[in-house]
Amino acid sequence: MTLPPPAAVIGVVTASDRASAGIYEDESGPAIEAYFRKVLTTPFRIERRVIPDGFESVRDTLIELADAVGCDLIVTTGGTGPAPRDLTPEATLAAAPRELPGFGELMRKVSLEQVPTAILSRQLAAHRGKCLVVNLPGKPAAIELCLNAVMPAIPYCLDLIGAAFIDTDPAVLKSFRPKLK
Repeated sequence: MTLPPPAAVIGVVTASDRASAGIYEDESGPAIEAYFRKVLTTPFRIERRVIPDGFESVRDTLIELADAVGCDLIVTTGGTGPAPRDLTPEATLAAAPRELPGFGELMRKVSLEQVPTAILSRQLAAHRGKCLVVNLPGKPAAIELCLNAVMPAIPYCLDLIGAAFIDTDPAVLKSFRPKLK
């Protein structure tokens, strides 16, 4: 008897001073979770965090989720703009130093088709060992737009870095894996 593969662990991190202080309700984290529930067909569990903006808070949370919790994928939202406390990209690279620049390039490209201020966004993706980290903007509509752009490549990227297997519902969003010869 073969055991099913273990459920993927997906970290969802909202970096926001105001949401972490309870000044307003986090809408971005739940939007990411809802997206994965709609798109993924394989088992997974979500580890959510709402933390203040800033370098140390983001870096330390990413390291904890990757190393202690064992996340296969971490998706952040917020902290990717040019404001002084928007340090999510810098913190991501400190925690996950192997950048995958195509993710950020594609997310900015699709966002620029919607709004000219997308050029201000500094989202990126990188990995820490077997954990892929993807930075997303903070607005729920921009989150879905960016995830729709990069999600087709995420399952295969996770395969390549040795993370848990995930797959998408092709009726909702088709992921790409090269055909084996």
